[in-house]
Amino acid sequence: MTNAIQTGLLAYGMSGQLFQAPFVAAHPGFALRAVVERSRKQAQQRYPDVISYDAVEELLADEAIELVVVNTPNDSHVQLARQALQAGKHVLLEKPVATTMAEVAELWQLARAMNRQIFAYQNRRWDSDFQSVQQVVASGQLGQLVEVTFRFDRYKLPLHHKLFKEQPETAGSGLLFDLGPHILDQALSLFGQPHRTRATLGRYRPGSQVTDYFQLQLFYPGGPLVTLVSGLVIPQPLPSYVLHGTQGSYLKARADVQETQLDQGLSPLDPSYGLEPGELAGQLTLVDSEGQKTVTPVPAPKGDYLQLFEAVYQALRHGAPYPITEEHLLWQLRVMTQPDERWEIGHQSGA
Repeated sequence: MTNAIQTGLLAYGMSGQLFQAPFVAAHPGFALRAVVERSRKQAQQRYPDVISYDAVEELLADEAIELVVVNTPNDSHVQLARQALQAGKHVLLEKPVATTMAEVAELWQLARAMNRQIFAYQNRRWDSDFQSVQQVVASGQLGQLVEVTFRFDRYKLPLHHKLFKEQPETAGSGLLFDLGPHILDQALSLFGQPHRTRATLGRYRPGSQVTDYFQLQLFYPGGPLVTLVSGLVIPQPLPSYVLHGTQGSYLKARADVQETQLDQGLSPLDPSYGLEPGELAGQLTLVDSEGQKTVTPVPAPKGDYLQLFEAVYQALRHGAPYPITEEHLLWQLRVMTQPDERWEIGHQSGA
């Protein structure tokens, strides 16, 4: 496409290989121009025309690059986003975009001063399972929502082999900053800013020094109690989305297939991409005026992370508003770092 957004990735690890490069390559409005690969040079095996730079500074000096994807370790996000903006680039910034509210405010203020845009990479708004939840809530079939629970259950007892992920002194370490931004973004996009919050954080894996369990509660006057849960010591996952209202309930498993398909090398343009297995359809239970219940399967829409890149394209080329705003990110960081109540559970010695 003429006037394609020339794009550079600051890393070509798992995130770059699965969640960014395939979409930049697939979307006609983008061109994957360059990546940073400090040691192993792999990108050209899949993208023969890509430039492989040895250092971030080399990529930022490439005047042809318009958009930089900051997809490096969590503790480098703020500094590298700052460097990219100062180099005159637009920025697509992986989660967590920052670890404090002050950092978010600083980055967005810098973007405005440089007349550039900064975008949060919150791809799980386009998960198939969450999109089904959005549709059910928007339909109003559940009546007034009373209780909502989102879960991100995993069982990963051993400590991560990348030790910086397990060090409490590393900014953005631990499960709260790993999966918290995903599950919070989904909840806040549906229900908005909570009136009051409570965070319960725990450590349960042997030797863990960082959060490996969290429960976040969001309170809304006249609205539902929203509970967000994630843990690394949950052998049997529960339904990932449970919504109860005055007229019905909706239960949905975490069933999005995009990460698995991308890991298998499937193109985002393949007709089968993003399609959940039919047997994983959500379960909608409605109660009529006679008190009779009906249970109906709800097939999920197609999951499609390409829509995030379409949103970036529309913002850069046509001035459309990007759906994840600075305000959303400030709400997110407030819940994670400045809850109204905070509780610690599990072992605290790290032994």
